[in-house]
Amino acid sequence: MVVAVESTGFTSRPAAESYVGGVCFKLGPPRLIGAELEWLTDYGGSFSGRPDLASIGAALGPHAPHSLDPDSPARPLPAGSLVTVEPGGQIELSSSPHDSAALLCDALASDERTLRALLATRSITTHAQAADSRRTARRLLQLPRYRAMEEHFDQIGPFGRLMMCNTAAVQVSVDAGADAADVARRWNLLHAVGPAMIAAFACSPRLRGIPSGDWASQRMRTWLELDRSRTVGPPESATVSADPVGDYARWVLDVPLLCVQRDGPSWTAPPGATFADWIDGALDEDIGRRPTPADLDYHLTTVFPSVRAVGHLEVRYFDTQPGDGWRQPVAALEALLSSGKTVDTASAIAAGTRGRWSDAARNGLADSELRCAAVELLELAAEVAPDRELAAALGGASVRCRRGGNPIGEMS
Repeated sequence: MVVAVESTGFTSRPAAESYVGGVCFKLGPPRLIGAELEWLTDYGGSFSGRPDLASIGAALGPHAPHSLDPDSPARPLPAGSLVTVEPGGQIELSSSPHDSAALLCDALASDERTLRALLATRSITTHAQAADSRRTARRLLQLPRYRAMEEHFDQIGPFGRLMMCNTAAVQVSVDAGADAADVARRWNLLHAVGPAMIAAFACSPRLRGIPSGDWASQRMRTWLELDRSRTVGPPESATVSADPVGDYARWVLDVPLLCVQRDGPSWTAPPGATFADWIDGALDEDIGRRPTPADLDYHLTTVFPSVRAVGHLEVRYFDTQPGDGWRQPVAALEALLSSGKTVDTASAIAAGTRGRWSDAARNGLADSELRCAAVELLELAAEVAPDRELAAALGGASVRCRRGGNPIGEMS
């Protein structure tokens, strides 16, 4: 049952939980897949400096995001991808949804070529690297959101600033599911395979400014350490969830506020206060009002679990891959979700490594259990993948993992 929400604000926790379930898990027959690709950027390919925002905006022209130019039409590129800019000047392509991984990959590859050509007009180069091993983290975007994020994360350690400014990822988006049972199967599969997939595609062993320690994915390390209250919780549980919608809604409301949208440049949130506290009236003196659906919508954008529910399911645990290697994690998830039988098989393969997020980011394929799970999952994906070329690429990835090798590119 959907609980009514007053437009002026939430009056109870059950109302807010019901709202989260409705907006974060859109039900319908699963058929679409999308992806976001991020790249580090610099001038001329030498990593001598970050491109300034004005140059990026000028290169993108009518495709520039509103974060650079509030008056930009922010038009998609010819194959449908939107361009965004991350706080440290990283460039991101967000695809439109497609009916298959093959169609998605073709569209993204086309828009990647267009993006590179546009940036080249201002001597801006993109680099398919998941972590910047050369430059000190420096935030370029001065929006209140990113200022508040940086201030919050800096109180915990260097990981938030590094994540924001010096890392890049591949994200894959898939439909939530046809009904509650289907959502649970898909949600649990994406979490079960997560550690093995991190190990399979980890390729960021170096990141400038990171505390000492050898990690296969320093990028994933930043996410695990920047603020565990919003990146690690029930969504990353080592146990299977019977009610992911309810679990997610309850977790979101208990995550401390990162920032609160206000008039003016400061969006600082009361330290340690959760969204549930705000609903209960504990922040009346600090904020002066109860939270509205718009406030909860914004709060949802400030939680960063490895799989985030945003209507569809957004898988956030892949490093940016060298070259066109980003096609492999996209194809792998499509294949592993392709049928109930495959979901069951993949879930059984990954059962022994479920929940081992930190081990995967730290040790990668050097961990024999994670390596075996990665090999078997990629072999299964190659077997059922509908596209021949993507199936062959997945087969090659499984062979690489069996040998214990990580993706090789510029940054190795």
